[in-house]
Parts: sequence; C-alpha cells; structure tokens
Amino acid sequence: MPATPSPVSFDPARGLAVLRTPHSVYALRIGSDGSPRHLHWGAVLDTGDLEGLPAAASPAASSFEADAAPDELAPQTGARFGPAGLQVSFADGTRGAQWHFTGHNIREGELRLSLADRRYPLTADLCYRVRPGSDVIERWVELTHTGPEGSEPITIGRLDSAAWTVPTLPDYRLSHLVGGWNSEFQLRRDRLPVAETTLTSRRGLTSHHANPWLAVDDGTATEEHGEVWTCALAWSGSWRITVHRDPAGRATWTGGFGHEGLGWTLRHGESLHTPVFGGLYTPHGFGAASRAWHAHIRTAVLPTPDRDLPVVYNSWEATGFEVDQPGQLRLADLAARLGVELFVLDDGWFGARTSDRAGLGDWLPRPEAFPDGLRPLVDHVHRLGMAFGLWVEPEMVNRDSDLYRAHPDWVVHTPTRDATELRHQLMLNFARPEVEAWAHGTLDRLVRENEVDWLKWDANRVITEAGWPGHPDPDRLWIDHTSAVHRIMDRLRADHPGLRIEACAGGGGRVDLAVLARTDQAWTSDNTDPVDRIAIQHGFSQLFPAQAMAAWVTDSPNVTTGRTTPLRFRFHVAMAGALGLGGDLTSWTEAELDEATTLVARYKEIRPLVQHGRQHRLTAGGGVTAVHHASADGTEHVVLAWRPATRFGHQPLAPRLPALDTAACYLDVDQGTTHSGAVLTRRGIDLDLPPGDYASCLIRLRRTG
Repeated sequence: MPATPSPVSFDPARGLAVLRTPHSVYALRIGSDGSPRHLHWGAVLDTGDLEGLPAAASPAASSFEADAAPDELAPQTGARFGPAGLQVSFADGTRGAQWHFTGHNIREGELRLSLADRRYPLTADLCYRVRPGSDVIERWVELTHTGPEGSEPITIGRLDSAAWTVPTLPDYRLSHLVGGWNSEFQLRRDRLPVAETTLTSRRGLTSHHANPWLAVDDGTATEEHGEVWTCALAWSGSWRITVHRDPAGRATWTGGFGHEGLGWTLRHGESLHTPVFGGLYTPHGFGAASRAWHAHIRTAVLPTPDRDLPVVYNSWEATGFEVDQPGQLRLADLAARLGVELFVLDDGWFGARTSDRAGLGDWLPRPEAFPDGLRPLVDHVHRLGMAFGLWVEPEMVNRDSDLYRAHPDWVVHTPTRDATELRHQLMLNFARPEVEAWAHGTLDRLVRENEVDWLKWDANRVITEAGWPGHPDPDRLWIDHTSAVHRIMDRLRADHPGLRIEACAGGGGRVDLAVLARTDQAWTSDNTDPVDRIAIQHGFSQLFPAQAMAAWVTDSPNVTTGRTTPLRFRFHVAMAGALGLGGDLTSWTEAELDEATTLVARYKEIRPLVQHGRQHRLTAGGGVTAVHHASADGTEHVVLAWRPATRFGHQPLAPRLPALDTAACYLDVDQGTTHSGAVLTRRGIDLDLPPGDYASCLIRLRRTG
C-alpha cells in the first residue's frame, strides 16, 4: 500500500508547501520575490499534480495589471493593487514590506514560513495548522521588530491573519451574516460584484450587524451539493474582511482584527500576533460545510464539548430590576418543578441597581434585595438540585457608581471630547493592567465566595470616543481590551475548573470562535419570539453548533414582537439548541406548568442528539422549516419541524431526510410505525402538524435494520 501523505509538508527545492485535510488540499509556493504565493485550495491532488500546476498568469499582459500570483499575505509593494493585508511604515517614511524567505519549520501539524524584510528589522512568520480529522486550515501571522535597543519603532497600519484565494469560477456568490440587535444572524447570499466588498465591525465587539464568517461558491451550491469555500475569524473585537473580485475573474479575500484607520507601534523586540483565521473547503454543499465547522468547533474550540448544556432558567423577564430574595426563591421553586438544571439570577442584584442608570461596577449584593447576601438564595438553589448562575457585566460602569467615583480615569475616553453614554453606561478600559486585575479579582471573589457555577457575561454597549490619555500608543486599546477579556475568562476557568460561562453582548453581539474557546454557549439574541428565532437560528447554524446556541422559551405575547404563540411551538423552536426558560413562571397556569414539565423532560430525551449529533437543515415547502439531528453512528434521529403560518390549499410538503441510509428501516419511536429509509430520503417524511398557524412537531426515529 502507498504511504499516507504527511498532513503538512514543505519541499525546499521547489518552495512548495502542502497541507492536507481529510477531504481537501491547500498548497502554496514561495515566489521568485520571496513572498509566499497561493497555488491551490480545494479537491485532493497529489504532490506531483501540485508541482505541475503553472504559475498564475494575467489574461491581459499589461503594465497596468496587478501581479497575477495571489499573495498569502499581501504587502503594499510591487504590482499589487488590491487590499493589502499588511500595511507598515518605517521611521524614514518608507511604506510596505519586501520579503526574502528565510526558512520553514514543521511541528505537530503546524507549518511556519519565516520571512524577513530585505532592508528593515522586520520579520514575519506565516503560520498554518491542521488538526487530525478536521478539514479546517487555521492560519495566523506573527510579526516582530528585530532591531536593537534604541532602534526606531515600526508603525503597523494593518496586519491581517491571512489572505484566501479560490479557484477561478464561472461566477461567484458570497454568503454572509447581517442583522442588528434583536435580528442577528440573518443569512444573505448575494452575487459577488466585480469590486471590493468589505465586511466589518467598527464597534469593538464582534457585533450584531455582521459576523466574521463568509462562504463563497459559484452560485449553484445547495445544502447538499456543490463546492463551497468558507472562512471564520476567531476574534471578539473589531474586525475587517475585504473580498476582492477583480475584472480578470479572480476572487480573493483578506481579513483580521481591527478596523481601518487604527495604528499599532512595534518597538524593538516586540511582536504582534494575529488571531486565527480558519478556512475549509467541501464539495458537498452548505450543509456539509456547516457540519465540518460544527465538528471542528467541538473538537478544537469549545472548552468542554462533551458535557451536556443544562436546561436553564433565567429570571430577567420575570422580574426586570424588581429583584429580591423572596421573589427569586419562589421562581427557583417553580423552575425546579419543571426540571430545570441551572437557575440564573440576572441583572438588578448588586450595588444601587434598581434601574439601568446606576450600580454597574459595584459587584456586591444590593442590601435591600439580599439583606444576608446571595448565599441564602444560592444554598436554596443547590438544595433544589440546580446549579446557580449569576449575570455580570464587568466591562461596564455607570457614572452613578462607587467604582466610577473612585476611578473615573478607568473608562475608555478622550478628554477633549464629550463622552457618549449608551444605556446610561460607559466602558472600562481593560487594556489598562490595573483594570484587568480589578476585574479578575472581583469576578474571582464573586465565584469563590458564593459558589457560583455559571457566569452570564454580558456587554451592553460598544466603544465610542476611543482614547487612552497619556498612553503613547492609544489605539492598542482596541485589541488589548479584547485580549484582556479573553485572559480573564481563561484565568477564571483555570482557577475554578467547574465554572461555566455564557457569552452575551446585548444578545448575539459577541459570538465568534474566540469567545467560544472560553465559554460554553452564547446568548443568541434578546429576541425570543419563536417565529423570528427560526431565521436567527438558521443563520447561527451556518457556523456554530446547536450546543453553543442558547434558546429560551419565554412568555406569550412575546415582549419583543407582541406575537402570541402556543407553548408547544415555543418549546419546539427552542429545543433545537441549548434549551432555556425565561418567562414569569409565577404567571403560568397549572396546565402550562404541567405541559412545560413534560416538554422539558422530552428535551432531555433528545438532548444528546441535538447537542452532540450531526445537524442537517431540511428544505421543504408549504411554509415548513425543519432541522434533523443524527447520532454519529446513524442509529438515532430527531426531526424538529415548524410551520409559522398556514395557507388555504397549501399542504406542508414532506421534508426529505438525506442523512438516512436508503437500505435501512426506521422506527418512529413515538408512533410505533416503521418507515423505509429509501422513502424517507427520496420522498420525505409526513409531518403530523396540528391545524392552524404556529404548528410544530417532533419526530424521533431509530434505525431497526
């Protein structure tokens, strides 16, 4: 048998680097100018085929055309006229880098290509990593000032993590996520124009309005068929990705942390390391791309992927700021009755927090609400068999707080500009070491003294009037603040091994691969309306797995939309993720409490499939949307289907189940009927939907032969 090719290789004689994943190959070649140039990303080719690929050539030989060979990280020099992933300026006014290749290193699935500027003390390592079983190629850059002490600083205007290039296609379509507060993760698929298309956040957070994920295809890919190239940036602050389709028919993109206009100074011996920008290729459509991302996130990103996410109850919608110990004890009793596993005390428990105008920064229990501190409530929750969670917003401060009165200089501000308050609050500058130390110490004390099992880490405003008075390099706060948030989360998890963290930023404003490396799930949206949630959850699933998606059942009419929906429908939508409850349980009828108890138990039966199985988004007609979760061995399956609105004379179409084996039979566990896998795959499964709007159903199937 032929030897299995190494997942990472480099041929110095040919300057050829090759990275192999289970279903794809990525290759690059060191160009004659010393810059790494892209060669191939896509279907598997052997090394001989890659060696024979010709260098890229422009279809129009002209001094006015850009260099045809696409860069792995585009500098500002040479015949390069697209977006530059590296923008540098030196003390003498020279801009841009010119490289010579100095060597490579391979270790445990990681390739480093080392470059040095020809005349200035600047080096770059272009880093690539593949992981066993994953089709994701992880890329990042490490830039270093190598000059001696006293040498002039180097200014960095842009340092992207990677540039990506897809093969020449007959046409290009861009898939990306857009939205806003209460409408996050809206999937858009648009024909890619011959232009530069920029996806970005300038807010200091990942943002509700865009997400650093994209996919490119030729315009014909579907859920189950077609070549798809897709990337995601692991960063929780401002970011920018620029996609360039040139008139010659080539499509590339470059991306990384920070938005345009920011600068960073490197002094001798200092380095700047970018976040990971991962990419994967599949020939099997958008569904396969999502499943590959889900598998990668479970194996290489989430800190505890094998643990079930608990059924959560959160008190916010029940109480708002009207928080007190007797009310929380009553809610805890009702939550335990329903089968809830985690009780979370939300905003209003601390400082002078009776509204959103005061108290942020003063993380001590409010005496009027909790005269004996939090321990009586925590102990009661634990006695009921539930874990205890606590809402915090450590990056923020109200002017009306003891913290602000003591340290007004700790906020992000520019002294000569009026500060903008958003939600009556300002943002603390975690880039300052003393502020980071205060935040870690405060959260560590809260967790330790109160036996907190879960933190819901929120952030309800973005950066404005960014400044760092007295600092010689004030733009650093855009990156250093986010890095400090990551470090604090890492330290808390290390110091408290059982602690779990939920990411939140006014809903889905900070959901990305970097924050999920430190948290167990993300709060998807403040909008809990089940009809709106179907689209939000569909977009979320393009990149993120269901176990990371917090999904609540709340009161009806919905507080956001005013829409009235049945409890069963609300549950069936929320059961497609990590189930939570957030309504005012004291107002639920006995019948509703009993129905909720049954549905919570039902969720626990299917939870292993939803949270750890392979997800297929199903296409159907008649207003039906559905998801199908399958166990890894293909024996257990669950289908959740929803029809928000009915139309006279339009019956719901039977969604096909492509994950099934056409040669097998499947038992409907609840109905006791057996179905042919061929029929379910090719014709579809009939849905037992109740009449009228807001209809839903849950189907469990088990392979029998």
